[in-house]
Amino acid sequence: MKKILYTLLGAAIFTVSCKKELNQQSISNNTIDTYFTTPNDFLQGNNAIYNDLRTFPDRLMNLSETRSDNLYAASEGGVRDWEGINSFQKTIAANASIEEAWAKDFNGIMRANTMIEQLVKNGSILPDDLTRKRYEAQAKFLRAFYYFDLVRTYGKVPLTDHAVLAAEALTIPRSPVADVYQLIISDLKFAGDNLPMASEYAVADKGRATKYAAKSLLALVYMTRSSPTYGIEGPGLGLNEWDQAVTLLNEVISSNQYSFIDNYSSIFGYANENNKEVVFNVEYATGFNPQVGATFPWVLVPDGYFQSLGIATQGGLQIRPVSNNLLNSFEANDIRKTFAIKTGYTIPKGATETQSFIVKYVDVTKVPASRTDWPINFIVIRYTDVLLMKAECVLHGAAGSTATDVDAVVNKVRVRAGLAGNKSNVTLAQLMEERRKEFVGEGLRWHDLVRSGQIETIMPAWITADDVKHQMQPFNKNYIIYPVPQSQLDVKVGLYSQNAGY
Repeated sequence: MKKILYTLLGAAIFTVSCKKELNQQSISNNTIDTYFTTPNDFLQGNNAIYNDLRTFPDRLMNLSETRSDNLYAASEGGVRDWEGINSFQKTIAANASIEEAWAKDFNGIMRANTMIEQLVKNGSILPDDLTRKRYEAQAKFLRAFYYFDLVRTYGKVPLTDHAVLAAEALTIPRSPVADVYQLIISDLKFAGDNLPMASEYAVADKGRATKYAAKSLLALVYMTRSSPTYGIEGPGLGLNEWDQAVTLLNEVISSNQYSFIDNYSSIFGYANENNKEVVFNVEYATGFNPQVGATFPWVLVPDGYFQSLGIATQGGLQIRPVSNNLLNSFEANDIRKTFAIKTGYTIPKGATETQSFIVKYVDVTKVPASRTDWPINFIVIRYTDVLLMKAECVLHGAAGSTATDVDAVVNKVRVRAGLAGNKSNVTLAQLMEERRKEFVGEGLRWHDLVRSGQIETIMPAWITADDVKHQMQPFNKNYIIYPVPQSQLDVKVGLYSQNAGY
């Protein structure tokens, strides 16, 4: 049983409104100071920051996987939130998934800021300086994590490094992306210097942020900053920081904390959580009240599939078919396709579905009593990603060997997938295509397209050639980021301006 339960025992202390997220602090400073008076209060405060990771995997399914060329997402009777995301509609500022991302990330940031301030004010009650530093490092890791998600989703966002009351929040405009990155980088450097390795955590703390999770995330930050700007205020700054990323990735690799698992499906096994592939994951536990299980496994799976197995429906979801382009990209015998993608089903005495959909996280023998309580962790960063990120950096000119750090790694990944390991002189385009298949259903595709500079060519070409399901709007570079949620624009008119194109 996992010990880091994303419950909030001090819920009254950390509750904020998701409707008006500018009002980040709904309680008095005196209440917070009164709460942080015992070591257990700090433990609960620490857990509260992790709590806002709970819906992060769902967000990747809805805002990255669905946005990309991996899926179609046209409703078959009634308009669903994900349809406008997939078809590049301009009027999606009030979309529930776009609102949720802003609300959850800023809620996590508020909790992290509160924790950091209270460690300064009341941290002396903790048993030792090591405990205090670890709490601070976890809070800064998670603050950076949430801000990085915000930057990749919206571009410019309000920047706060302290807990703010409503009156102050209403005066804070969106900061330039470069300024937000400064805090992200500072936080991740601190986390990398002060967090323990996974092996140094007690059993009860497995799953918390680690030294090498921070270094892996910081490497991805440098890589993302190095991506093209596309002439918008998005996550790319056009910098050449590939060497900085490689230095960090080499530290992760040489740490010997992680390893390449030979069996692809076992990486995601319900009985094999926190395996050697896992650098950082979102932890879940089932059977608790309130529920702290996962919801992401069924997000891309139609209810009809569960019905065909005699299992209760999960959420009234319709199919989001895998695109023909993705299906056709797999070579024969690629086990990643057979493991991650299901083709069709027949409901007894009902309809037959012939389209394909992603089932990567569904173990039909582990379906919980409640659809919001699945017993499986979500891997955010895995070791294969670390190896392939290094290969990407080398192809961009960072220190390393094309033969050893690119070709050999790609071939290793292919052999595990049941394919021939005979690739040589691998190009960036080939690497990104291999990543597409390796990480299918893991929510990385959209960010990979943006980071690689391929999005302006791949997405328009895909829409032209493969849009057989519905009529998508023409792609343009403004759609690399999402609109500012309408609720945020309405809190104080004029404080924020909407992103171009929406």
